[in-house]
Amino acid sequence: MNRRDFLATAGSATLLALSGQKAAAAEQAQPAGPAAQPNRRAPNILLLMADQHKPSCLGVEGDAVAHTPNLDRLARESVRFTSAYCTNPVCAPSRASMMTGLYTHTLHDHMDRPYGPRFETLPISFGNAGYFTALIGKMHAVDAQLHGFQYQLEFNDWFQAIGPATRLYADELGGPNSGAGQPQIKGLWHRHDPWKGHRTPDDRLGPVAVGRPSLMPEEQHFEEFVASETVHFLETYAEQDRPFFLVSSFLKPHDPFMPAERFAAMYEPEQMRLSPTWGKAHLDKIPNRVRYEIEHSPFTPELVHPADAKKRTAYYYGNLAQMDECAGKVLDALTRLGLDQNTIVVYTSDHGEMLGDLGLWNKFQFYQGSCGVPLMFRLPGSSPATCETPVSLISLYSTMTDLCGVPRAKPNEGASFAHLVRDPASKQGYGPVFSEFSLGNSAAKFMIRDGQWKYTYWVDDMPELYDLSADPQELNNLAPEARYAPKIAQLKEKLFAWYTPPAWHGETPRTFFGKQI
Repeated sequence: MNRRDFLATAGSATLLALSGQKAAAAEQAQPAGPAAQPNRRAPNILLLMADQHKPSCLGVEGDAVAHTPNLDRLARESVRFTSAYCTNPVCAPSRASMMTGLYTHTLHDHMDRPYGPRFETLPISFGNAGYFTALIGKMHAVDAQLHGFQYQLEFNDWFQAIGPATRLYADELGGPNSGAGQPQIKGLWHRHDPWKGHRTPDDRLGPVAVGRPSLMPEEQHFEEFVASETVHFLETYAEQDRPFFLVSSFLKPHDPFMPAERFAAMYEPEQMRLSPTWGKAHLDKIPNRVRYEIEHSPFTPELVHPADAKKRTAYYYGNLAQMDECAGKVLDALTRLGLDQNTIVVYTSDHGEMLGDLGLWNKFQFYQGSCGVPLMFRLPGSSPATCETPVSLISLYSTMTDLCGVPRAKPNEGASFAHLVRDPASKQGYGPVFSEFSLGNSAAKFMIRDGQWKYTYWVDDMPELYDLSADPQELNNLAPEARYAPKIAQLKEKLFAWYTPPAWHGETPRTFFGKQI
């Protein structure tokens, strides 16, 4: 038996095991035809990704403000994980961990450094197993490596497509921002910013604008490009004699917080409500660096003022609504082409967004809004459910390869949670969840989520301990209380068994845009 025959057999067995007798009976009852006949080849994978999607910002999560009908529909058809975490609450290293199944400290990808070709990736594993691998949208690899994708369209291809409108986008960014695609390959601008002197300046006080309606035509936004090119891929390549592994990755709701006019008009800034924990952080019981970001909001200083905070909130939700509509176009095409019968759909984000919780914005934090992510798995024939077991995106690699019968790369640091996708009520353990940020300097910090407890170890700042069952909003840091010393010691031991941070010798000042903190 050759590899393709083996994979087809393994894939069919996987789907039948997931679908059970109900799917088998449905297959016998359906008439023959291209749309009705189940595909017997190995299951396809469609990984839909957003950027900076706060996990609670979904209609199915009870957020009455979020306009997310397409993701809500997907969630109602999926196994939805309500306590999923990224490995690092910033774009590039989080995505690197997702693609390799390795943590930041293993990859040495501390912030926005490229990781080397010696690390096998998800598309390499799927490609070796006979899949056609494709990336359409953002991956933020910050260099020119393809990392195993055989078909790839990213920001630079979008700039080719929109031509002169690139100038409008450069204005929206206001400066170099590899996280938003200018430059896509960071090293290209190592000497100078080619847009310097050619942007139209605005009145922003920091590098990220509060937000406004975009001046770009809606059809020229990156999300529209990703959606239309993904649909084109499905229409062109999906009927080939091999399964596909496709990543369709949007930028929104990430900055620039400038949705197309139609989506910006959905929300009136003056009518927006600030986070319930806005202004409620106990500043004497949180790390100094967190307090600094609350008091100064260095990326967007205007956000310390309620009116500007409401404006940011409105445009974040506008970005989210625009991304949701584009994701819906991809999901609709999958159904229209009959591919939903043999495609595993996964939706997630590389990290979240604080959106004013505790007075914080952007990512970089281990609080739920920033380190938490939405995560859904829709498998053909399986029943929808929710799973409260905490899981990590480090395991996306091992879980997807397990579901498709594809051998995974070694080493791989993510234990599969495929058993929870198949049976969300499974009592089989998964283990603690870990995250890390800003390795190699004085701002380094490390997190463990173990059951109801979340502990953060800072190399040079106050530790944090939260009981998420009693304090889901993370307002009460228990670490300063002596009675919790045994719990802290227990969690620290588990954390250091996972990774022992190097001893820190002396203070190296960290700055945000020229301001020492």
